[in-house]
Amino acid sequence: MTPASELRSGKTDRDENFPVASWIIHKRHRALILAFYNFVRTADDIADHPLLDASTKLTMLDELETGLLGEHDEQAEANTLREAFAERGMPPRHALDLLTAFRMDVTKLRYADWDELIHYCSFSAMPVGRFMLEVHGEDKATWPASDAICAALQINNHLQDCAKDYRELDRVYLPQDIMQRHGVSVEALDKPKSSPELLACLRDLVARNEALLHEGDSLTVHMADTRFACNIAVIEKFAWEISKLLRVRDPLSEKVHLSKGSMAGYALAAMAGCLWRRATTSAPISRPAAGK
Repeated sequence: MTPASELRSGKTDRDENFPVASWIIHKRHRALILAFYNFVRTADDIADHPLLDASTKLTMLDELETGLLGEHDEQAEANTLREAFAERGMPPRHALDLLTAFRMDVTKLRYADWDELIHYCSFSAMPVGRFMLEVHGEDKATWPASDAICAALQINNHLQDCAKDYRELDRVYLPQDIMQRHGVSVEALDKPKSSPELLACLRDLVARNEALLHEGDSLTVHMADTRFACNIAVIEKFAWEISKLLRVRDPLSEKVHLSKGSMAGYALAAMAGCLWRRATTSAPISRPAAGK
């Protein structure tokens, strides 16, 4: 077997648009979260690899799955995550859902409508939030709000990288019916600058995405773990700031990413706001599961 680690893009947790196993989260959770991240990042890099054909990608993703399920010890990232799950007594279901999404990335290049895109997010994004909630022992009642936030994060990423995804992978996450409604073809994504019609399409999707962020707005006041609530608040703040950029910038010709300096400032403001909101909002807090 080819070691999956040899196919990594070089991207690490420090390069993401959101904090991964940051100091905000209690240190007892960080090793498991990093093991999960490295497994998922490896699978994601395989699905996006520019030099592998579809068959090879699917074979490699299958090898990660069978390694995670203990059928062999050939893939280091799978071994590490399997052992980390075993230590916590956690099932691998969320990681397996993400592998389903990466297989979709290999085989599905277009999305007919918003519902199809959300279905994809139910495998590509929502399992990440559910995994994190499970790690922290949060009640399953928090899942719907988390699902909305995670889907919004995923779609923000699709909007930021819409040109790159099309040019490098012939992959278009913008729903076809919404593109057609605005008179936009996929070829518009290959232009050096967005047309007015494409910008209108993108901002239509931004508005839909902001509705998802509003759906998840109550999550941080319903969580039992204050540190994790602060971490989620930071992620939400980053998502909102990226959304603001997408409303005024053209992702085909302009940078639509947060600078490291601005992220630090937003993080501090988000944590302070979260603590204040939890202290002043009368809301039921979820109870952690036994032993968490």
